[in-house]
Amino acid sequence: MVDLTRFACGAAALALVLASPADAEGLSFSEIKAKIFDARMALKTFVGGLRHCNELDGTNFYFQPRDRVLSLEEYHQSLENLVKAQVFNPQKKRPWSDADANDRWEQVKKQAARDKEVCKLVAALPELEKRLQEVEPKKEAEPKAAEPKKSATP
Repeated sequence: MVDLTRFACGAAALALVLASPADAEGLSFSEIKAKIFDARMALKTFVGGLRHCNELDGTNFYFQPRDRVLSLEEYHQSLENLVKAQVFNPQKKRPWSDADANDRWEQVKKQAARDKEVCKLVAALPELEKRLQEVEPKKEAEPKAAEPKKSATP
């Protein structure tokens, strides 16, 4: 069983990232910094899965306990076989049911989509850092409108 809580901790910030990394042109300075932060966190938390990014295209997911990529199609078939064979489900302390298999199927489909997005974000890191360097000088050059002007007379 995939340790989804540990994976979710690493990917939690990524759930907030709605725009794709390719949209970096339209992002504000703070949004670019947030995406860079998310990508760097993914580099630390998804280190095993990053080696498999070429396979994580939404049809596969990274199975961290075994450090391997599993096909969604084959995994779905395996879940169906567990239900048919009434194999014991240690999490539920009873044989696998259709509901258990459907719940797990939904989890791994979400994980496959999340793995794909994490890989895209990490791949976009150099582009995001470049964009940040372009936007940063513009931000510093803007006058601060909130500061009141000091008068020359006392």
